[in-house]
Amino acid sequence: MTFADLPEALAWLDSHIDFESNMPSRRSLPSLERMNVLAALLGDPHTAYPVIHITGTNGKGSTAAMVTSLLTARGLSVGTYTSPNLSRVNERLSRNGQPIDDESFTDLLDTLSRIEGLMDEPPTRFELLTAAALTWFADEAVDVAVVEVGLGGTWDCTNIVTAAVAVVTNISYDHTEVLGPTLEDIASDKAGIFTPGCRVVVGETDPTLVSLFRGAADKVGAESLWARGIDFACTSNRLAVGGRLVDIRTPGAAYGELLVPLHGSHQGDNAACAVAAVEAFFGDPLHEDVVAEGLAAVRVPGRLEVIGRHPLVLVDGAHNAAGMMVLARSLTEEFTTDGRSVAVVGMLTGRDPTAMLEALVSAGVRAVVACAPTSPRALPAADVAEAAFALGMEVAVAADPAEAVRLAVERSAPEDLVVVCGSLYVVADAREALLPS
Repeated sequence: MTFADLPEALAWLDSHIDFESNMPSRRSLPSLERMNVLAALLGDPHTAYPVIHITGTNGKGSTAAMVTSLLTARGLSVGTYTSPNLSRVNERLSRNGQPIDDESFTDLLDTLSRIEGLMDEPPTRFELLTAAALTWFADEAVDVAVVEVGLGGTWDCTNIVTAAVAVVTNISYDHTEVLGPTLEDIASDKAGIFTPGCRVVVGETDPTLVSLFRGAADKVGAESLWARGIDFACTSNRLAVGGRLVDIRTPGAAYGELLVPLHGSHQGDNAACAVAAVEAFFGDPLHEDVVAEGLAAVRVPGRLEVIGRHPLVLVDGAHNAAGMMVLARSLTEEFTTDGRSVAVVGMLTGRDPTAMLEALVSAGVRAVVACAPTSPRALPAADVAEAAFALGMEVAVAADPAEAVRLAVERSAPEDLVVVCGSLYVVADAREALLPS
């Protein structure tokens, strides 16, 4: 074996180009050729099972978790590939909700390290992780794989799969420097995951974008397209203890009084997308007990997750203006407190700190502890602090996310709220600082 243990294997993995940390401003000569070569050397593992392929600007991770849980409740063996991870890279590859074990992960990376020498051009870190996931799913003989797109759709390296069901959660402005300046550009790129004969589920409701998706589905020869608000919907969405109580209708059935143990009304829309996607996969309605069991079992760390009390500490992976508006709405609806609200905020470059902070101001947040995420793409904490000061917020600056969350908690009274947001990198560091186990 090339590697003695997983840390050594991960060191090799991290030696490769990492576009998640150093994203190019534009894709030059985009191609899936390198990924196709890598997959071919592995025996094209992605052809061994059907795939539910999920893209969208926000909500991909939550929707993937719900789809996985629903399929597992239906009795299937389910492989799930998501990104990024919060604490360990293993989280990105899971079977029936359980991350890959260290030994299996090390073996996979060992195989990839040997194959790499047969390629004309070395793969990127994300390509290697994707290849590892697709190979592991074949080795484990999963019944179905749930694959989350990394970025966009058309040229994302996950797009070597042939989707049985293609899901688009929603479209908003994000990664415009790569995907294009307009929402139509972004939507067109994400529509690239549609494949001949697939069933398309669209959570976006903007009529112009839905029309664009219909045209893309027709052009590629998709079997059908279901649009939220037309073919399926979350028809009732109520605050409940520990989450939301929702009603969902699909082309085949109506499901009522479903507990989704996640905070935020937007999770009702994600749940509707997930149920529709699984119904589309089977081509038949699901038993109501399967839907109830599957949604009730969903856990999505880092998304409106409570990790501390007195003060109440909430972490959320909102990382763009649209995500921050959703967070702000959730704070207003579900997390009002008797005290004040302070935000720990760090962002990556390419974000608009003013637009993101304005969302928090609308939810009554008046104080910010600014920090820089632990990423080469980090926006300087001073930029966040400057935008917060211009909005009239009380501002402090910390050296890193861990210090920022400690500072915010120390300065807060038991009845206050501390919300950590702006980047999943910041959320990950905050969780490690407050939940070291």
